[in-house]
Amino acid sequence: IPIFPLSGVIYFPKTNLPLNIFEKRYLDLVNDCIDKEKYMGMVQSKSNGNEVYKIGCLGKISDFHRSEDNRILINLTGIIRFEIVKEITNKKLYREFEVKYDKFNSDIDKEKEVLSEEKINLLFNKTQNLFKRKGLVLNWKEFKKLNHAQQINTISMISPISNEEKQKLLETVSIENKTKTLLEILEFYLYKNDADKMTIQ
Repeated sequence: IPIFPLSGVIYFPKTNLPLNIFEKRYLDLVNDCIDKEKYMGMVQSKSNGNEVYKIGCLGKISDFHRSEDNRILINLTGIIRFEIVKEITNKKLYREFEVKYDKFNSDIDKEKEVLSEEKINLLFNKTQNLFKRKGLVLNWKEFKKLNHAQQINTISMISPISNEEKQKLLETVSIENKTKTLLEILEFYLYKNDADKMTIQ
């Protein structure tokens, strides 16, 4: 699959990612995808050179608009995570990789996406608390209309945590383990926030 490596952007299944495409190589990538089945991969690039993380997410271009200044605005809808097997040598400006999906079949298995109300409420409370402390706004009424997998992935994607922590969440296979890891990360930031306040006082 064609891959868009991007530093600092962690992309999850069942989420939507708007992208403003203007570089020649990625314009080529998006145009080729639009002409075919509209599938492309997103993966986070590492800080050292040309390396990328091994786990990314396959998305489908669900909407696109060509601007007058030759940019393409797209909306990418997350489908399933993948594991990179190897890079494919090509003569294109963009990179292509052989990937496999078997580790992440649960991304498309809707029967395994339900959490207990107790756990989801605990997660909501901690997320709302952290967002409030950081001055971040989210439409919680609309957010609660999403299914559990969408909710967990959205929180993982937009929370004010590090890219490495988001990558860790992306690589966590089951929704149960992802929720457990996310709770631990949120608790750390809430504790750190309280500790910082005590230090300042």
